[in-house]
Amino acid sequence: MYGYQPAVVTTCPPRTPLTNGLVFCRISSWLTGRRLVSQPFSDHCEPLIDRSDELDEMLFTMKRHVDEGAWKYIEIRPVSCEPSGRTELVRSATYRLHRLDLRPTALELFRTFHKDCVQRKIRRAEREKLHYEEGTSADLLQKFYRLLVMTRRRQYLPPQPLNWFRSLIAVFGDQLKIRVASKNGVAVSSILTISHKKTMVYKYGCSNPVFNNLGGTALLFWRTIHEAKSHGLEELEMGRSDVDNLGLIAFKEHWGASGTPITYWTYPHMGRGLPSVLKNKFARRIVSIVPDLALETVGNHLYRHIG
Repeated sequence: MYGYQPAVVTTCPPRTPLTNGLVFCRISSWLTGRRLVSQPFSDHCEPLIDRSDELDEMLFTMKRHVDEGAWKYIEIRPVSCEPSGRTELVRSATYRLHRLDLRPTALELFRTFHKDCVQRKIRRAEREKLHYEEGTSADLLQKFYRLLVMTRRRQYLPPQPLNWFRSLIAVFGDQLKIRVASKNGVAVSSILTISHKKTMVYKYGCSNPVFNNLGGTALLFWRTIHEAKSHGLEELEMGRSDVDNLGLIAFKEHWGASGTPITYWTYPHMGRGLPSVLKNKFARRIVSIVPDLALETVGNHLYRHIG
């Protein structure tokens, strides 16, 4: 059995307005166990609190569920706060979270971009007259997904299920956009973004490396920045990066994005998880040689157990 169920922990007395809270999903999996994660498949999930002791109080409640054997572990992913030592939560992973301030003018932003790695690629994409599309149509989703499978293979990872993206589209509606750059009818790069309040979130990106010199990805980000500014958005969140992924960190910082550390906390301490197992040499070898359909099938069966 597996499944995801929402759960909200608060310090409010019953029948009072909600003033603080910490959102979890209950995950039940025969492969990875029963656990409480805030939130699966998200880069971060900030608790709604006024004081640090409120976070500790909520975590004490969650810990009881683990100590009583109801759940294997709990995990939280805050950005600007952390649990105290009294909670016994430990650091399980650390990443870099990058954000780009969109309040300067487009020209001012362009001037801050790395000349070779960003400015030149945007101009190259314009000279190549790459075709730009955006939306959530079935055709755009298929173009995006084919590039995603290609990219995940290069990363030695199975792709997320296609139905995952269909669900995102259904839930977020016009807040979500798939953006695709093409050359002569061939999709060369694609990104998926979600807007929320004053923030545009870059969530997924993929490309065909044969066409990387055309600047398709740079064009997509530049068009995204223009659109975000036209709607009065103030920030482009570029997502988390593993601290040892220096190439991805450099890519984001070439756009002028500022990085801050983000730490995931667990109780009790957890060892190597399923995502880490996927990085061993045998798994990487398998991923590199299996056909696309088999790789997609692995993703369909695997991702329901992680997060």
